[in-house]
Amino acid sequence: MKCKHLTPPLMIGGLLALALTTGCAVAPYQKVDITDSARTLRLREDEEQFVRGRPIPVLDRSIGWIWPGSLLGKLILWDHRVDSHVISDATEQALRDYLERNEIEHVKVRINAWSVGDEWRRSLFNREIEPWFRYTFGVLNALQYTIFPGRIFGGDNYRPYSNTINLYSDIPAVALHEGGHAKDFGRRSLKGLYAFVYTLPFGALYHEAVATGDVMGYLHEYGDDEELREAYHVLYPAYGTYLGSDIAAMAPDDAAYWAINASVIAGAHMVGRVRGRRVGTQEEPTPSGQQAP
Repeated sequence: MKCKHLTPPLMIGGLLALALTTGCAVAPYQKVDITDSARTLRLREDEEQFVRGRPIPVLDRSIGWIWPGSLLGKLILWDHRVDSHVISDATEQALRDYLERNEIEHVKVRINAWSVGDEWRRSLFNREIEPWFRYTFGVLNALQYTIFPGRIFGGDNYRPYSNTINLYSDIPAVALHEGGHAKDFGRRSLKGLYAFVYTLPFGALYHEAVATGDVMGYLHEYGDDEELREAYHVLYPAYGTYLGSDIAAMAPDDAAYWAINASVIAGAHMVGRVRGRRVGTQEEPTPSGQQAP
């Protein structure tokens, strides 16, 4: 028997073990001190932290079902609210509460909005990003934002070079996750370097694990069972997409690439569903690693 015939099951088992012990771990929730400095990119006087794009019903209610990337996202997370482009007040309020509790005051939040001028301004004048990274990768990020507007293409994200959160999905757990990225970056001293590491192979796994773990701990502290269960169902397979694509990049051919990706995401879904069912029971894992009372 050739070794390559043994590779898929072995890799799947290893990837599921990684999913259980890294990005899917429940971290103890803690508030992190984010100290402002003279370099902090602050919101301007009378500037609203949250801004919503002008509703365009024909566009907003159709593009998420037309654009292939958005359809793929709905299938991967098995949730029609992915890139729905219609974000409820409840999702917005969930993120507002999270930012307020963590005293994150200067991150800009765009809800289904496309603000090219503001993105360039915040990218070029964000002195918390080291100049070399700001005027290279920061410019490239702003250019990508300009050419591929999320208002059409979707893709919830936190952009560290401009310190902005962009939301297109009506899923509170996803909004909190992007807030988790903002919190994570807020405490870093070399933000440009930290952002660059995200683009390296396997580099995103740590960033995503930190944000996911923080959200799970936060919901253990402030959320209810339904919110926590939803986070397991959504954030676990979302982490699986990063884990699967990084490992699959080493696959010998396209068939193996997609097989590994699909296997890891499916496994992450199963793990998330199992843990979701344990919410509110004595089997539920707690941030301390002990069983729930």
